[in-house]
Amino acid sequence: MERRDFIRLSAAGAAVGMIAPTLAQAEAGKQPTPPGDLFYTKDAQGRWAGKGATHLPVIEVAKADGKATIKITTPHEMKGYEHYIVKHVLLDKNYKFLNERMFDPSKDPVAISEFSLAEYSGTVYALSLCNKHDLWLSSAEV
Repeated sequence: MERRDFIRLSAAGAAVGMIAPTLAQAEAGKQPTPPGDLFYTKDAQGRWAGKGATHLPVIEVAKADGKATIKITTPHEMKGYEHYIVKHVLLDKNYKFLNERMFDPSKDPVAISEFSLAEYSGTVYALSLCNKHDLWLSSAEV
């Protein structure tokens, strides 16, 4: 076997190994779970245990006229580029990207985002990315 063929087959095998479990869950009618090693939650703070109070995004949902307004706040101080919340990301119930907001710690004194969703119901997930303490996930029902 030539080196190029070996590399192609190895890459294909790795891809199948990562995708197959998700496809199997989808075929069985189960919603795939997000990759838990990529973020921290209230119940799984991992190596950043004790940091949840200032790093978990807080989600507020307001509904009016078939539209939902999602307000995400991360109660984390913005210490310039030394230590700050980089961005918020909003995901739908299937963990698909809806929107995001980047923060500039030289201009944004707090990490607050607002998003509008027309005719959406179900779970939304908010991600808050800290430049020192990784990615944090919260959820709420719309």
